[in-house]
Amino acid sequence: MSDELNLQEILQETENDTLKLTPKQTKILEAAIEIFSEKGYNATSTSEIAKRAGVAEGTIFRHYKTKKELLFSIVTPMITKVALPVFANKFVKEVFSPDYDRYDQLLRTLVYERYQFVKKNLPFLKIMLQEMAFHPELKEKLQQQFSQHVYPSFKEKVEHYQKEGQIRDYPVESVIRFVMTSIIGMIVTRLLILPDAEWDDEAEIERTIDFIMYGIHQS
Repeated sequence: MSDELNLQEILQETENDTLKLTPKQTKILEAAIEIFSEKGYNATSTSEIAKRAGVAEGTIFRHYKTKKELLFSIVTPMITKVALPVFANKFVKEVFSPDYDRYDQLLRTLVYERYQFVKKNLPFLKIMLQEMAFHPELKEKLQQQFSQHVYPSFKEKVEHYQKEGQIRDYPVESVIRFVMTSIIGMIVTRLLILPDAEWDDEAEIERTIDFIMYGIHQS
């Protein structure tokens, strides 16, 4: 089993008893997320999930009647009720809680932390993006987590550095949108669109930071 997913860590942090899983269910969930992200839901068979999880195919059907039930009863609830809240809380704690003297220090932490996070959890995030097209509640949950947890902390930091005269006095929403678009664009291009291209990750991350700072830096 790949060590890319922090599923055990996620499960340990949740207090939602309805999503407490047995060890076999955890293996099935990990395998399903990995293969769904690699091949898509329709192209994945339960036999492939069972093989990847190291369990008999009959074990899957004892827990879930169909592949669709596996998706709806475990994968989607795991994302909406557990993963997104855990990821949002960790993001705020690791990126926005520390005190930074300069905005570029915050920006560097933000870029590096998000890049490593996406790289480490790529299978999980790919299936989340795939399922958003079919499950509006997933998109709504993501928006809710961002607006309730991430946005207030981000806004507070932007306003602080604007008062310090370090970044331009643009509307806060515009600054956040510009920063997030630049970071997400770099990460998506690197890991999803051109994953096999020859990149100097360190150099590209630093160029992205310079690009953002050049756009919002107070001259």
